[in-house]
Amino acid sequence: MAVLFAVGSLLFAVGATSVYADAVGTRWDNVTFFVGSLFFTSAGFLTYREAVDAAPPAMNPADRRVLVYQPQRIDWWASGVQLIGTLFFNVSTGTALAASLSPHAAHDHVWRPDALGSVCFLVSSGLAWFEVCHGWAAWRPKDWAWWITLANLVGSVAFGVSAVGAYVNPVSGQVHNAQEAAVQTLIGAVCFFVGAVLLLPERTEHTGERAAATTA
Repeated sequence: MAVLFAVGSLLFAVGATSVYADAVGTRWDNVTFFVGSLFFTSAGFLTYREAVDAAPPAMNPADRRVLVYQPQRIDWWASGVQLIGTLFFNVSTGTALAASLSPHAAHDHVWRPDALGSVCFLVSSGLAWFEVCHGWAAWRPKDWAWWITLANLVGSVAFGVSAVGAYVNPVSGQVHNAQEAAVQTLIGAVCFFVGAVLLLPERTEHTGERAAATTA
């Protein structure tokens, strides 16, 4: 999951830079975003599967694999909403590959799913933040999970601001603020990259704790 999220974030960050976009052209820049969205979806699916397979203490481990619907768990909602958001990004970046789009089509099939995907990421990050903090605010700088969810929350806010800047007028086809959209996409992607990289030491720490508990 960490590697897939990191690669997807890196591709979004690269695609958002004007230097790269000018060097490869609009089409290949759009391809970069689309490929990055596929990495996001792959990582999002694994995250969702991990949430589904994480059985509550009272549940029989043999039954947890078939229990897909778990609305009583915040992590299930967070991972599920995140996965839906990645699918919206697939649609948005995939449609952007079309050679010629009318202003109305660009509004409906590029900007709108991008905005919905950004909303999903923001909701997912907010739920994850609430679960880690056991509320809406906490200060836990020694907790890897706290830093990861903070990075993802800031990244989701940046993606939301980016979606506002990327608004496409359905009549004229004009983008509201393309530069702001690119800058915020870059900020969000960097935050997601940081969050993905931090998953590695968190995994190592948890593996060590489980090994110690087993030995004890």
